[in-house]
Amino acid sequence: MSQHLLITGGAGFIGSHLTRRLLDRGDRITVLDDFNDYYDPQIKRLNVQPFVGRDDYRLVEGDIRNAELIESLFSGRYGQAGRHDQAWGKFDGVVHLAARAGVRPSLAQPILYEEVNCVATLHLLEAARRHGPEVFTFGSSSSVYGINKKVPFSEADPVDQPISPYATTKRTGELLCFNYHHLYGLKTSCLRFFTVYGPAQRPEMAIHKFTDLLARGEKIPMFGNGDSRRDYTYVDDIVTGIVSAFDTAPGFEIFNLGGAETTRLSDLIRWLAEELAVEARIEYLPDQPGDVPITYADVSKAGEMLGYSPQVPIREGLRRFVAWYKEHRK
Repeated sequence: MSQHLLITGGAGFIGSHLTRRLLDRGDRITVLDDFNDYYDPQIKRLNVQPFVGRDDYRLVEGDIRNAELIESLFSGRYGQAGRHDQAWGKFDGVVHLAARAGVRPSLAQPILYEEVNCVATLHLLEAARRHGPEVFTFGSSSSVYGINKKVPFSEADPVDQPISPYATTKRTGELLCFNYHHLYGLKTSCLRFFTVYGPAQRPEMAIHKFTDLLARGEKIPMFGNGDSRRDYTYVDDIVTGIVSAFDTAPGFEIFNLGGAETTRLSDLIRWLAEELAVEARIEYLPDQPGDVPITYADVSKAGEMLGYSPQVPIREGLRRFVAWYKEHRK
């Protein structure tokens, strides 16, 4: 049965992949995105270009901090003066992906991160409480685990040591989702994403950034000695997890969505260089404040409750990404 879903941040990397998956299965999608300049807005416009003009897709340009806009969307009043928006009505579900992303930028702009990632999330939850829907899926982050030394990270682990404003705001979003489940019965899933990559990945993220530098023969900035490890997760696996969490709609649950394996930074650079058939030149730099030494997802809970099982190992994912990069290099 077709549903009408709101995807906040739907012009971004993960949001545009999710949009395609949901449209392909027959859902109607409203995307809310402000096309901010965290990275080149033209990249996000290219992400949504295949969907614009479809009868089952609606793009709303606006800021999730705009409470009046949020109210009009959830009440079904948005665009009533227009010709086609009247038929869209209210939402059957929300996937909230819009956020200010990145650990290092959050150190410089903590108030902005609080406003976008916390206060605006509260606007969305309040609108869902007043108007529906009852299914609210929240994109969280593995950064909430902070300097947790126990690996792999489990949803049952304590998360009281976030080490960046970004991580703190994501944990706050999870707590707000629990509030609205406990007080008002919203079915809220919080999904802790582990370093998502793949075609159309944001250009400042490591795999995209390193690929571009290697292809242009420039030095790779490597913070620390290269021993830090990340659990890289291919975007198709993440989208499968999001869709499953939304469809399952548990009362309140937190799920890790990761690749369930770790990769050393030095190995990542070496493998990308091999895919591009170039030699990596490294610029060694000190460790960065806010960075954690390792991320590693225990996905057993998501496996049991959602049927989640990552299908794309890191070497295959890197091959796919490099092939996409070569095709879209301009």
